[in-house]
Amino acid sequence: MSGPDGRDDNGRDPTAPNDDETRPVPERPDPLADDDPVTIEDDGLLRWVLRSQDGTVVLVRDFVTSVAVVALIGLLLFAISGLWPPLVAVESGSMEPNMYKGDLIFLVDTDRFVGDDAIDGTGVVTADRGEANGYESFGQTGDVIVFQRNEADGGTPIIHRAHFWVEEGEDWIESQADDAIVGDTTCDEVRTCPAAHDGFVTKGDNNQGYDQIQGEIQTDVIRPEWISGKAQYRIPWLGHVRLFVDSLFGGLVVPSGLTGVTSVLAGLGLGGVLVSSRLESVRRTS
Repeated sequence: MSGPDGRDDNGRDPTAPNDDETRPVPERPDPLADDDPVTIEDDGLLRWVLRSQDGTVVLVRDFVTSVAVVALIGLLLFAISGLWPPLVAVESGSMEPNMYKGDLIFLVDTDRFVGDDAIDGTGVVTADRGEANGYESFGQTGDVIVFQRNEADGGTPIIHRAHFWVEEGEDWIESQADDAIVGDTTCDEVRTCPAAHDGFVTKGDNNQGYDQIQGEIQTDVIRPEWISGKAQYRIPWLGHVRLFVDSLFGGLVVPSGLTGVTSVLAGLGLGGVLVSSRLESVRRTS
């Protein structure tokens, strides 16, 4: 309500300009303005590298930062795994349905995360011992291991499950092999029996027979020193990056992109190796 002199109840003249409207608004500084450019002479080399907006410097700084992030993740994985490279890509299907072609598998050294009742001095729990104590890995009892076929074979490493341990000279077909797998096969019919040395008998989860009998792998009983690691975790699909690059470059290791978590993991996978889970049909002697 206005009084006789036209002023409102608070004694203000409604026609007078508002103080807020007439008060000048202070200019805010532009955070992107380069009024005080960073120079090596005034700020030193380190501060110049960290703060300079020069395009070349920004590009180099981002690249170095990305490399540092990859290196840090790599060091962390190595600290956990005890292996380098700690990641391998599965290139075939004999471990299905527990591993698939294109999976990226995180490995650990055999002395890490050892299950109950492992074979002495190996850190590996076999399938038969796992069945007795309830130890499982990737859907079945026993550890899945990455190993080289035969001594100094030099071929693609194999990723299969360790089924049981045999002693030198043992007729393992008679003493330990599963009749449902070997049928009526006898030791005399198997070139790796009796065992030429201590080691593991292995098998792909999707294969019909042991690796040490017949088939594509053609390997002897697996000595502990032929084992490069134990499978610990599976990352689905990411190994396809490694497989794709290998198909293009024939096994040549190529640097990967350096941005994003996926690229980092892919980069570490590219720095690793392929592992084969050979799918094979094993002839049974009836």
